[in-house]
Amino acid sequence: MTLEILTSDILSPLRHGFFTRRGGASSGVFEGLNCGQGSSDQSEIVSINRERVAASMGVKTTDLISMNQVHSPDVEVVEGPFDKAPQVDALVTNRPGLALSVLTADCQPVLFADHDAGVIGAAHAGWRGALSGVLEATLEHMERLGAHRENTVAVIGPTISQSAYEVDWDFYDAFVADDPENQRFFSGNGGEKAQFDLPAFGLHRMRRAGIGQALWTRHCTYSDPHRFFSYRRTVHKKEADYGRLISVIRL
Repeated sequence: MTLEILTSDILSPLRHGFFTRRGGASSGVFEGLNCGQGSSDQSEIVSINRERVAASMGVKTTDLISMNQVHSPDVEVVEGPFDKAPQVDALVTNRPGLALSVLTADCQPVLFADHDAGVIGAAHAGWRGALSGVLEATLEHMERLGAHRENTVAVIGPTISQSAYEVDWDFYDAFVADDPENQRFFSGNGGEKAQFDLPAFGLHRMRRAGIGQALWTRHCTYSDPHRFFSYRRTVHKKEADYGRLISVIRL
């Protein structure tokens, strides 16, 4: 099966893609394109999957840059391949030939570009990272490389949608304590659970920061098991592990 790659007009003509699970070599619960080196999938198979991604982006596997994601607001400026992946949740670069990647399985993969400045970014924005400012920090680090946020565009790829994202009210309280206006990203009538709109929150944070344009592809990871891995769906199905989707952008 060939790779399935979702793209966005506002990131074109830059080479980029939000890869689905289709077209990979993994099997079992990881069936498809699992690119998670931290999963319990066979490392050789994950390497094959990553080689297919790199080839589709027109780069060597060593130039497919990854990070050790820790749900932080931290950003790394990339000047070349790493000996060891940094513990950050966003990457930015202005170096042609490097492909920045982010792994997700419900969290937001966000790809950024200032076409005129030749600066790109890739961020992993779960609720912790988004709340603590990883999206704004990505824009700030892109500006240090010559980008202008009003000229920057960003696309949120497949992520968990509000209808599938049930959270405790303590979770709600933490967001409202940070900013009372955050209550608009939750639905629920005082029952056991609220439902959180993660992509709407991500878009809000980027637009408030002054980005030129930001949108969500409107693909829900939880509700489409044939195309996307989902951590939350794995928990609900009591499966032992889950695959990771990869999203990539390159100059």
